[in-house]
Amino acid sequence: MDTDDGTRWLSEDEQHAWRTYLDVNRLLMYQLERDLQPFGLTMNDYEILVNLSEAEDQRLRMSDLAAATLQSKSRLSHQITRMEKAGLVRRESCESDRRGLFAVLTPHGWDTMREVAPHHVAAVRRRFIDQIAQEDLSHLRETLRPVTEKLRAERGRF
Repeated sequence: MDTDDGTRWLSEDEQHAWRTYLDVNRLLMYQLERDLQPFGLTMNDYEILVNLSEAEDQRLRMSDLAAATLQSKSRLSHQITRMEKAGLVRRESCESDRRGLFAVLTPHGWDTMREVAPHHVAAVRRRFIDQIAQEDLSHLRETLRPVTEKLRAERGRF
């Protein structure tokens, strides 16, 4: 429904879809965060560990890790400091750029990933994947793809 000021209000169906998405996102992230608590990790910690575990030589430039995790460099720096104290990661200087730093997964961080990942995957399956009919998963992915692509493109402009 459009108004005199040009606002395109959401229809009832659009509101329900939007609010359902918000509910799923908030509730799922809340539960997954709780599932990581026994391991002393947050979702941010886990995301960093995943990114580092999948990177070549299990290291990423801090700026690349900040971009991958959608965190400011400052926030990531604080996060990495906390994770360094836990022995999960370490920082290394970048030889080609004296100002650059790498975040590197430590052996303890790798062991933590290997311990936690099966529990996290089981939680994702139990709380999300198994709640959706198999044939609907590809439909969901295709439905959300244009949103993801648009948001990624807009992120590049900031």
